[in-house]
Amino acid sequence: MAIRIDKKIVGYEVVKPTSDEPGASNAPPTSGGEVIQMHERLERPEVLLGATYKIKSPLFEHALYVTINDIVLNAGTPHEQRRPFEIFINSKNMDHFQWIVALTRIISAVFRKGGDVTFLVEEMKAVFDPRGGYFKPGGKYMPSIVAEIGAVIEDHLKAIGLIHDPGLSPERRRLIEEKRRELRQRSKRQDLATAGEEQDIGTEVSYPPHATLCERCHTKAVVVLEGCAVCLHCGHSKCG
Repeated sequence: MAIRIDKKIVGYEVVKPTSDEPGASNAPPTSGGEVIQMHERLERPEVLLGATYKIKSPLFEHALYVTINDIVLNAGTPHEQRRPFEIFINSKNMDHFQWIVALTRIISAVFRKGGDVTFLVEEMKAVFDPRGGYFKPGGKYMPSIVAEIGAVIEDHLKAIGLIHDPGLSPERRRLIEEKRRELRQRSKRQDLATAGEEQDIGTEVSYPPHATLCERCHTKAVVVLEGCAVCLHCGHSKCG
């Protein structure tokens, strides 16, 4: 309802709505004051938590060391969250110094902007080197060094909880183990005792030398068993 003012206004005050008034906020009060969200005006603390990852690529003479530092928001409250704040890439190889510096500054700016930064992972992993990619130990294919940097960022975001990896279902794990047993039995019959043997958890899994690249997980682990191509890494198969 409109109210007509006939007198001169000499002062005012802002009245906050109460829970009994229409339009009042029903959001529960937050403990510890206002919840701080990530934004570009957030000042950098003196000390940041972080991790450094080593990348050894056949495309580079020297290894790359990727350091990702995180900021802890709302520390000590139920809203505590760890977000990436900056990234540094260092190497003895100075041939690619320009684009490495540019990449780190752009990624750091995206981190500090806030919001959903997980899109960086897919964008970087989709970069292909015109000279061709390479295989990491264990058969994992990387289309470029930029894609491997994206994979490192993905691993870090999983570690701090921004990306949730559901992993393999129990059914698919049983399928993979069954196919690996079949392969080991066939290898023994052919006196190839080392083909397809699985190592301890935490080390790389060796796959048969004749395995081909999986279109889903990009690991050189696809073998043909009983006329059907099956990936021994992720269990993907076109046969269902």
